[in-house]
Amino acid sequence: MENIKVEVEYCNKCGYFLKFEELKQHITEQHSDIEVVGREGRQGAFEVKINNSLVHSKLQTLAYPDYADLVYLIGDAKLGKEVKGPCKQQPITSCVVS
Repeated sequence: MENIKVEVEYCNKCGYFLKFEELKQHITEQHSDIEVVGREGRQGAFEVKINNSLVHSKLQTLAYPDYADLVYLIGDAKLGKEVKGPCKQQPITSCVVS
């Protein structure tokens, strides 16, 4: 089993730090040995990398990653499998079209 690192770039101005903390808790509940680090980044960003491979981009999808799918991808990485993205995304429920 190799060391796995999950990196999240988030927009603090958008309030995404709390989303990062939620994601980090979800991952560490399932994989307590995983290093999950976050850093403030670009406006609107919630970008997730597993071992430097981008697996989710809110800038591209306008959605948050599906936490269960991320946990699945981390499990694959722990088994030595190639990290393949993109991961599934959460449904967008806060969008209003007028």
